[in-house]
Amino acid sequence: MASSTCKALVTRIDGDKSIMDLKHISIPILGPHQVLVRVASVAQNPTDVLSLDFNGFGNGAVLGCDFTGTVEKLGDNVTRVNVGDRIAGLIWGGEIPGLGAYSQYTVTDEKICFKDPEQISSADAATIPLAAATAWLALYSKTSLNIRRTGQNATPLLVWGGSSNVGHYAIQLAHIYSIPVVTVCSPKHFDLCKKLGVTHVFDYHDADVVQKIKSAAPGIQHVFDCIGNENSSATASQAVSEKGGILCTVRPGKVFTEPVESRVKVTDVFVWNVFLKDHQYKEFKWPAATADHELGRELFEKISGWLQDGSLRSNTSKVLLGGLGAVKEGFQMHRDGKISGFKLVYEL
Repeated sequence: MASSTCKALVTRIDGDKSIMDLKHISIPILGPHQVLVRVASVAQNPTDVLSLDFNGFGNGAVLGCDFTGTVEKLGDNVTRVNVGDRIAGLIWGGEIPGLGAYSQYTVTDEKICFKDPEQISSADAATIPLAAATAWLALYSKTSLNIRRTGQNATPLLVWGGSSNVGHYAIQLAHIYSIPVVTVCSPKHFDLCKKLGVTHVFDYHDADVVQKIKSAAPGIQHVFDCIGNENSSATASQAVSEKGGILCTVRPGKVFTEPVESRVKVTDVFVWNVFLKDHQYKEFKWPAATADHELGRELFEKISGWLQDGSLRSNTSKVLLGGLGAVKEGFQMHRDGKISGFKLVYEL
């Protein structure tokens, strides 16, 4: 690493919209327990597009959260990885100016990354960190669904949107702990959800979907809404037992959760709690959450082994040729609704 700069997509405000320019920026400086990574692959997430379109972070932001790459430098006190390791990691691209995954170099916490097994491609590994961590915290955090991992869960979990990026991992992370899973998705994804471990799968377009869920899986007390639109939480909550239950959504807010059944408690998931630090996004603030950080650390310690033994399968990746120069096209594909059943990845 002879240069002190690298290429990255940098956000700037242009009139009433935000755009990204390919520029040279300073290579990030490491803090304790951080590692510097030469990025090989970066996966696109909906949050990347939303952050750009709604000017989430202003001028100078580098977006991108999911990446794989090679460790090139270690910060103080790093013990879990070594220089030369190929890892997949997570970062909240944009939160800190100049730091994100749409860059030749980025940094991550040594505890919030995992070593890529040889049998998985760099592109596939890049699809895992954000979606898997979101599902993991949603299911097992004390502030979300707080499901027991004891192997004694007779009550099924309803995953609304099992073929979504997050739903894909929610099904598997429940199945690993013998939690029965019921899900809804489009019929074209039924076979995939069955392979991931669901007990029952239903068409979310079916007018009778709630009654069919309740007939096949009575007693549902936990729901994870992986879609978060105007109807998903309200509809999913109708399948909850008359005794009541909990629903966790990926998208909180009154417009999305106000119609939820009164017997159902609504929670949400804040994936960035995996990092042990305070966070702020515009006027919203979240204090550091030690329990969620430790839970996240546990997940990233286990992912490599689960990938090796087949307990966990990555999302399907689709590489868009052109490296960082193709990100503009990929963002437009998201806006146009052209991404389904795969996750876009860029190779640097």
